[in-house]
Amino acid sequence: MTPRHIGIVACSAEGAALCYRTICVEGAAILGPLAHPEVTVHTFSLADYMACIYRGDWAGVGELMLHSAHKLKAVGADFLVCPDNTIHQALPHVVRRSPLPWLHIAEEVAGEALARGFKRLAITGTRWLVDSKVYPDALTARGLAYMRPTPEERDEINRIIMDELVCSVFKGEAVAYIQRVFARIKDAGCDAVVLGCTEIPLIMNDANSPLPTLDSTRLLARAALRRAVAA
Repeated sequence: MTPRHIGIVACSAEGAALCYRTICVEGAAILGPLAHPEVTVHTFSLADYMACIYRGDWAGVGELMLHSAHKLKAVGADFLVCPDNTIHQALPHVVRRSPLPWLHIAEEVAGEALARGFKRLAITGTRWLVDSKVYPDALTARGLAYMRPTPEERDEINRIIMDELVCSVFKGEAVAYIQRVFARIKDAGCDAVVLGCTEIPLIMNDANSPLPTLDSTRLLARAALRRAVAA
């Protein structure tokens, strides 16, 4: 069977690139050496997305995602993924009108957390994502508890993401700060942390985190691979 064609609705370059790279590299373990499903990526400018986000226009974000969906449908994609947690807030504006089905990044993370036996997760990401219901809804639907960083921690992690990570700037000071946040969250009773920005896995992972990590970017990519090769 020919694998299904994966469409990536991208937002920020680094997160989308990691998702794309994971699909291509890990596809070989399923399909054979150097093999992976067909993948097409479409993105509008991150500035276009941020203009909507800064004014709280989630319907506008959804329209951008929907335009990408139609473009990807036109070139043959069979289903869609979006390697950006923040703009999943707009997915309810999209799915009813979408020409293709979507995988939901938070649902994939929640499923992995349940499979690994975690009970209480910390949610990290941009301040828009952490303040939203994207992860609380997905986690509570699976019977999982959660906590958010403090407002001050959310602001600094948001600054690291928006001023550094999405611009391909990776600093040791950022790693050290996030490690301190994760350590405090561990002491507060969490048994794992959601890397709920698709760029956070570029600097944080199980090797340098005080808590087990749930890498939303790679989990979504692996879910896309499974969907692409499913009978």
